[in-house]
Amino acid sequence: MELKNRHIIIFSQMQFDGRLESTNYTMAKHLAKDNYVYYVDRPFTWKDYIKLKDTPQYKIRKPHFFSSANSYIQTDIPNLKIIISPPVPSINMLPEGPFYRAAVKLNENIVARRLKKVIKNLNIQDYIYINSYNYTYPAFHRLIKPVLTVYHCVDPLIELYQVRHGLISEDIVVKSVDLVICTSKQLRDSKKKLNSNTFFIPNAANISHSQKALDPQLPVADILTGIQKPVIGYFGNIERRIDYDLLIEVLKQNPDKNFVFVGPVETKYVDPKTFEAPNIQLKGAVPYQQMPAVLKGFDVAIIPFKKDKVSSSIFPLKLFEYMGSGKPVVSTDFNTDLKDFTGDTVAYCHNATEFTAAINIALNDTPLLQQKRLAVAAENTWEHRITEIKNLLALNLERKLNN
Repeated sequence: MELKNRHIIIFSQMQFDGRLESTNYTMAKHLAKDNYVYYVDRPFTWKDYIKLKDTPQYKIRKPHFFSSANSYIQTDIPNLKIIISPPVPSINMLPEGPFYRAAVKLNENIVARRLKKVIKNLNIQDYIYINSYNYTYPAFHRLIKPVLTVYHCVDPLIELYQVRHGLISEDIVVKSVDLVICTSKQLRDSKKKLNSNTFFIPNAANISHSQKALDPQLPVADILTGIQKPVIGYFGNIERRIDYDLLIEVLKQNPDKNFVFVGPVETKYVDPKTFEAPNIQLKGAVPYQQMPAVLKGFDVAIIPFKKDKVSSSIFPLKLFEYMGSGKPVVSTDFNTDLKDFTGDTVAYCHNATEFTAAINIALNDTPLLQQKRLAVAAENTWEHRITEIKNLLALNLERKLNN
């Protein structure tokens, strides 16, 4: 069975217009190339509705919040629609227990009522349902009766707001769906204990976007103007995954190099001492569209993540985005599975001394090494991953329909 011209409903934890490109929405866009995809946007809470009233996010949703006849946004992809539900009560602050679980059911019913009207109005039939990391709505699929139910697990639950209820909720989802897809081997091994029909399909990257950094005509991003080379760069969230202790040592060992971190800063996790060093700069977030121009200005791209139980299950998009830009990559050895996908094209380092040595080697890059990286990146595109996902969905759908 080929997965083509199917109706697929994706209920995501990520909003479609988030400031960073998400695995969830990227998957939806690729599936919509030859299927009909309905992306149920993470609902605004009443708190969001009040707090975000003058923002672009609010304004684009406003016409759809309370109109069942006008409840979706048509994207520029013909087969992709964004379903907007009415705002729902804010419930995460409630203690775990019967009252919280009753509130979850209330929210699930609010969204399900909206979605059922869309299903009826658009005559959507025999649809696949993918819960894309939206563990906060664990039993939603039981309200809409799809032909196949899937949970897409893209990250471990680690933040306090996630584990407060999420550990219980995610177990409910995993146990009750037909198929679980995980983006790391560790996540797969964990979820397989609850659902034997669990598989590993890693993240990928939008290589066609990062490859724009190879264009000789593309100017380097303005934020890098005036920074003396060599530039050792990081593009992405500056948050808890960064190994700040290692970074401090690397900065000390490399006074002749300039380190530039480009991305949103989660201040509660950042070690201020790290960014007091004279050879490091924080540049803040830039639009995803500017990523190639930023990467073009890097001499070496780095991933200085902590090596811990959480990081060992992370499969970062930036790894293949870096490689797709042609830049040499130096990383910590936070996830040993990554080497299976990159071979000898990326340096994975155990400590600061190894990290410094790898940077110095990377600064002597050659066209041959660059071509090897580009070849590896080309094998880890979203086109490849979506083919794997579609094949897995088709196989499980056929089994379900024949039982």
